[in-house]
Amino acid sequence: MNKLWATGALCAMTIIATPAVAEQINIPALQAEGKTVIKALANELGGELKKAAKASGLDGAIQVCNTKAMPITARISATKGWIISRTSLKLRNPNNAPDNWEKGVLELFGKQASAGANLQKMAFSQVMMNDEGQKVFRMMKAIPVGDQCLACHGSQLKPAVASKLDALYPTDHARGFTAGDLRGAFSLQKVL
Repeated sequence: MNKLWATGALCAMTIIATPAVAEQINIPALQAEGKTVIKALANELGGELKKAAKASGLDGAIQVCNTKAMPITARISATKGWIISRTSLKLRNPNNAPDNWEKGVLELFGKQASAGANLQKMAFSQVMMNDEGQKVFRMMKAIPVGDQCLACHGSQLKPAVASKLDALYPTDHARGFTAGDLRGAFSLQKVL
């Protein structure tokens, strides 16, 4: 029988497989640790984007996403002991495609966003078994579209930006957003 815990926000919840598992795992501590990992990635990647945009405009920011985002993510994963990634239902980079669990959570986030839930607080976590039979803690945190995101993810892209994105991401579907939309989510895993 599954047990459901709310973490305080309307749409932030954790599902634990059994009550026995819940007694052995400190879910709030894992959620707090996961949030610090997300913050580390968001701060470093955001800092790199701002620095590049200031030095080279949007072309520089696009280059950061294309060449530095994955290495930054891999380094933070290695140093923090978590597997972290970013994913979406509207992908720019096909290497960020969601797995089945992530897709289900993104669809849940979309329904909650449509119902008026606060994207800033939207998170979901679950303890489950991975394909290797290991118990893992999985967590996703929504990424809302901010005003600064619209230059590369909005519906009114400058021709030079659209051209650069077309060249780097020929299968790009991460456009047409408006401020406040659900852009995607950070996804984390930690083997327990």
